[in-house]
This record gives sequence, structure tokens and C-alpha cells, in this order.
Amino acid sequence: MEHLFIYDERLGIPLPKLEKEWEEYSESEQHAILLHWEKIRGKIPDRIVELEGIINQKQAELGEENDFSKSCILNSEITELASIINDLWIWYRMNQTVSSRMHQ
Repeated sequence: MEHLFIYDERLGIPLPKLEKEWEEYSESEQHAILLHWEKIRGKIPDRIVELEGIINQKQAELGEENDFSKSCILNSEITELASIINDLWIWYRMNQTVSSRMHQ
């Protein structure tokens, strides 16, 4: 099952990379894929909390920083972390819809 999920370095989680159309998988394969995804998906909120902690730390550093160029770097890092969090929430919500449709 792991071959259908590729680790995304930026997001810090494996993402689905299906080799064929969803309907081409058997019902048992679909179930196994969804089960595996739900295990990954369940870790997304923890990953977000981890990234929020890093943002808080960088914001504290930013509040103390007097060097403009270092402040710009910290702002850029904070922006990238916020973008990652946003993408993680998109994956979390988007696949929740797919999963709920499959379980109906």
C-alpha cells in the first residue's frame, strides 16, 4: 500500500499517488487505500501543531531581532510555514469529503 503514497518533504507527510483511476481499483483495494490514508490524515493536526510551534518560536525571535535582513529571513520562513499549514488543512478537508462519500 505504501507504494501508492509518496512522502512529501515540504508537508512532512505521505500523499496519495494513485496509479490508475479510483474506479479501476477493486472495492477492497479502495477500502485499503482509504484506511491507509485515514492513518496518515489523522496525523495532520499533530503536524500542524508542530509547525505552529515553530512559527511561534520564529515570531518571538522576530520580536527581538534588530537586523533588517535577518527580520526579512524570519518573515519569509514564517510565511512558508503558514503556507505549509494551509496546504495541510486543504489535504485534511479535501480527503475527508472523499472518505465520507466512500463510506456511504
